[in-house]
Amino acid sequence: MDLAEGLLDHPYDVYRRLRDSAPVHRIAGPDGTPAWLVTRYDDVRAALADPRLSLDKRHATAGTYQGFSLPPALDANLLNMDPPDHTRVRRLVGRAFTPSLFAARPCDSLAVRRTEQLRKPIRRTADQLLDALGTEGDTDLIASYAAPLPITVICDLLGVPDRHRRDFRVWTDTLVAPAPGTPPEAGKHAVVAMLGFFTQLLADKREEPADDLLSDLIAVRDEGDRLSEDELMSLAFLILFAGYENTVQLIGNAVLALLQHPEQLAALREDPTQLPAAVEEFLRYEGPALLAIRRFPVEDVTIGGVTIPAGETVWVSPSAANRDPGRFPDPDRLDLGRDTSGHLALGHGIHYCLGAPLARAETEIALAALLERFPRLELGEDEVRWRPSLRARGLLALPVTYATNP
Repeated sequence: MDLAEGLLDHPYDVYRRLRDSAPVHRIAGPDGTPAWLVTRYDDVRAALADPRLSLDKRHATAGTYQGFSLPPALDANLLNMDPPDHTRVRRLVGRAFTPSLFAARPCDSLAVRRTEQLRKPIRRTADQLLDALGTEGDTDLIASYAAPLPITVICDLLGVPDRHRRDFRVWTDTLVAPAPGTPPEAGKHAVVAMLGFFTQLLADKREEPADDLLSDLIAVRDEGDRLSEDELMSLAFLILFAGYENTVQLIGNAVLALLQHPEQLAALREDPTQLPAAVEEFLRYEGPALLAIRRFPVEDVTIGGVTIPAGETVWVSPSAANRDPGRFPDPDRLDLGRDTSGHLALGHGIHYCLGAPLARAETEIALAALLERFPRLELGEDEVRWRPSLRARGLLALPVTYATNP
């Protein structure tokens, strides 16, 4: 089947039919080449942690996978690595993304200090963006809030100067979801621009280190291991790209889900302490990953009774798995009080999302600030528009009306 048929407009209807009919399907993948799609919860969870399913493109059978082409200096990242390189690189950077860094209730003085370093600035940025909206009106909440908040946070964390942040948003949007009419060469131009940007940024940080994550990565040493130049640049690219893009989608999707379910919105307003649990349900219900990063079997692998030859492309869908009624009863219903344990929106196994604590913290803080500021928040009259992407589920535009008075 052609994966594009219906998935952009009605992804969960498509995934429901696929789950019901068979555990694994032969498809034309997002790049148009033949692939295998896995949609049932148990199979997806197992596949995400299966060491026989490699992320390294060198295991792909020649001519069977096209994918998006990046220069080596941006391609040597965790999304293309298996152990032992993956283990080494993730260990070197993993300490910066520990949950204590973003915990709402830290348990020791170090966690308190680190929490103050991130959670308060996130809330301050959210409040500044809401201040700019005034006391009432209408806005595209993606452009005015959900997008600028994550780019500010991740750029602050890495130490990216203010003057480059708008450019990075434009480059990222061009790569992930180009606007209609965007020329094909725009993606290549964006990659070239990003490569030049990261090359200069790393040189600047070497010349003048600062108190930021990128300076720490440059200087990192761990029992004799270190990052190569390509790994360092690729890691900076991945953290900035994924830290921005996925959180934009999660915040926008969460707000839309609440506005479409006023009873759940009212319950959350009545008890804001439920926000952390609500974020988990937003991840399950409308997470940002329609498809996880592609994988390539290093040997013939059987999934759901289907044998997939070594080297062929395998796509697994966290979004389909998170709507599997075999794991989550009544899965198409938004229920902020449900047990969401085991959802796969942020992955599973050794490739579990490195920035998961940051994404959770930003979404929780963004929602808290928004709901506190505007007792009246409703969908606007203009059309809600989704990104034209088969891999990521996120909004291009979320028109709303708002007011500080109910």
